[in-house]
Amino acid sequence: MKKIYVTLSAVALCLTSCKKEEKMDNGDAVVNDTVKTEEPAPQMAMDSAAMAQAWEAYMTPGDMHKLMTDEEGKWNCDMTFWMGPDAPAEKQTAGCEIEMILGGRYQKSTYSGDMMGMPFEGIATLAFDNASNEFTSTWIDNMGTGMMVLKGTYNGNTRTTTLEGSAVDPATKQPKKIREIYEIVDENTRKMQMFETPKGGSEYKSMELVLTRK
Repeated sequence: MKKIYVTLSAVALCLTSCKKEEKMDNGDAVVNDTVKTEEPAPQMAMDSAAMAQAWEAYMTPGDMHKLMTDEEGKWNCDMTFWMGPDAPAEKQTAGCEIEMILGGRYQKSTYSGDMMGMPFEGIATLAFDNASNEFTSTWIDNMGTGMMVLKGTYNGNTRTTTLEGSAVDPATKQPKKIREIYEIVDENTRKMQMFETPKGGSEYKSMELVLTRK
């Protein structure tokens, strides 16, 4: 591991180059640049020990990863949807299996059930970036061909994670803002609320998901 960091440090060093004269076949000298240009000053490379320490901190799961690990297992999902601000609520149920992957650094959730009379499958991933101190959530399912990406932070006082991002509305082809609030209700209960803001419109609640541990 230390050899890798030393190698990276060596590569990071910027060396200035000198302009040389080239000889033509007839012996005449040709100067590449007639005006001397200043080369940017090389950046100081991070000490190999400091770099190793930084990467060690970056790759080591911490408290936020422990929160994600606590959710491993199988869950029942009660879902409520609103297709628009004035639309009636629609309810569905599904199952969810949560697992930690890549050495406990990321969370993967696999959902399955029925929706609108069709089999439903969805996959969510959740990461906590030790460098930026923020969560990144992704979502894909068999009801579309896009990927939703949200970013946000955790509030330890309310035990909630608030994430924001955007997605393209398949009906209007216009972007819409997405806001998600994920709450740790208790050891065996989680609650997720999603809010959408269509372009030129007002925010409305589009989904509520309650997970209970099996």
